[in-house]
Amino acid sequence: MVVSQSRVRPWTLPAAIPALAFAGALLAGPALAQERATPTPMGLMQEAEGLAACAPAEIGSLPEGTEAAAVYAIVPGESAARYRVQEELAQVGETEAVGQTQAIIGQIAFDEAGMPLACSRFDVDLRTLQSDEARRDNYLYENTLQAETYPLATFVLRAVEGLDAPLAEGEEATVRLIGDLTLKDVTKLVAWEADVAMRDGALTGAATTEFAMPDFAIEPPSVPMLLSLDETIRLEIDLTARPAAG
Repeated sequence: MVVSQSRVRPWTLPAAIPALAFAGALLAGPALAQERATPTPMGLMQEAEGLAACAPAEIGSLPEGTEAAAVYAIVPGESAARYRVQEELAQVGETEAVGQTQAIIGQIAFDEAGMPLACSRFDVDLRTLQSDEARRDNYLYENTLQAETYPLATFVLRAVEGLDAPLAEGEEATVRLIGDLTLKDVTKLVAWEADVAMRDGALTGAATTEFAMPDFAIEPPSVPMLLSLDETIRLEIDLTARPAAG
């Protein structure tokens, strides 16, 4: 069933909310770093010892009582979250479906030594995802993602691999982010591969993970024009974050 495009309601992000669940986490130092002989590949993981346990928190916020020396904020206009799925359409052939949104909110806190604190998070409003095809967007909204019932995708950071010190100005690094991803009320431990940098006082990062649709109770689309579908979803996050005011 296809719904009217008017059903997809944008999520207005308060500009004053301090946010950086992800980009600051990309620059994590040894406080959350986990050195391993074999790097964790991106995608779903098994629960492991040594990962932080995080209490529930409000959308885009750290758990209550978190004491931070610094907080960075995502710049939504310079950030994006997107999905990629391979599909084959009648009269079109094989193609890649790509949907994107800039409705991202979150927080990350650093201690006095400049190390990131656990339980940083970001939230993405799935109701605002848009691709190059309105019919696809409407179907995903109403059926595949059930975005009215489950409007958010949330990632909560629990560990970082690949860094032994915070990034200095002008430095770049490749890291892995370990944490809990929640979609449709299903939470799984996942790893993201991320390239990060600090430039002109801003934290930037590009991170990727992937998983199969059934892992998060996502029903693959079934419409006449869709001949075949790869059930692997690739998620990408591009973030720019700056020190939050106050």
